[in-house]
This record gives sequence, structure tokens and C-alpha cells, in this order.
Amino acid sequence: TVGVVGDVRQAAAAPGTPGRHRSADYTGAVYGSLLAASVVAGTSPRIEAPRPATLVALLLATGIVFWLAHAFARIVGDRTRGAAVTWSEVRAVGRHELPIVQAAVPPAAAAGVLAALGASDRAAAWAALLVAVAGQVGWAVYAAVTAGATRRLVVVAGLGNLVLGLLIVLLKTTLAH
Repeated sequence: TVGVVGDVRQAAAAPGTPGRHRSADYTGAVYGSLLAASVVAGTSPRIEAPRPATLVALLLATGIVFWLAHAFARIVGDRTRGAAVTWSEVRAVGRHELPIVQAAVPPAAAAGVLAALGASDRAAAWAALLVAVAGQVGWAVYAAVTAGATRRLVVVAGLGNLVLGLLIVLLKTTLAH
């Protein structure tokens, strides 16, 4: 089934289980896009936006830290079931959680490209935010379609993520640091 955040049904097998067959999971991409939008909103007060280079560094660094945190939590979680840690599992979990980092790249690129084209810091921050929200909605819709969801559920996934993204935009525009 597909939830608002883009989970895709997977075969019931723990990471590292031989012969496991998993379908794609786009949760990390949706979550990473939401995280990127939150980073932009949290670093962009109404008065002065951060320098694009700072914003790019923050987006990428935050994506990497959350990627590591998710991978670590998942590996530690498997230990509660008595599973042994293998390098194969560490690599598999790292690959599985990688979309969290990858989702930070398009907003970072948007900020960097606009800065290189001479746009203002504020314009670069807004571009990064809009790209992050678009990514969040896009990945949620893609996940739903890929999972074979009904048209209604695809719309719900997209609209649910759009509402979350617009909530971040609203917070950015109304709150000052």
C-alpha cells in the first residue's frame, strides 16, 4: 500500500536475508525532500536569506547526517532481533537509505545554479525550497503509481505531500528568526 509519505509494499524479509526480494521504496526520497525543504525554511529568515554556498553545504550535510542516522538506526534495530552485522548488510542498508541524501541534491543544485546566474540569495533560497517541495510531491506520486495504487490514492499521496510542503512554505513566510 502507499501512504502519504510514499511507502511501497515490500516482501517481508529483513535486510541481509538471503534470497529476499524487495520492491522499490521511495520513502527516503520523499522524506529527504521534506527534510531539504525544512532546512531551507529553517535557514531562511524573512529579513536575510543565507548565502547560496552556505545553503548548499547545509542541504548536503544535513542529508548525509540523516542518511547516516537512518542507516545506523536500521542496523541497530536489526540487532534487537538477534541478527549479526555483516558488511553486506551495512552496504545494503546504506543503499536503501541513500535517497535521503539524493533528495538534497536538486534543491542544492537549484540554489547553486541561481547563484551562479547572479540571482539574489533570497531567490536562490526560494528556488531550493520550491524544488524540494516539487521533489517531495513528485516522489510521492511516483511511489504511488509504481506501487499500482488507484488513481484516487495517487492523488491523495500527491496532495498530502503538497499540503506538507505548503505548510513548510507557510512557516517560512510567517516566522522570523
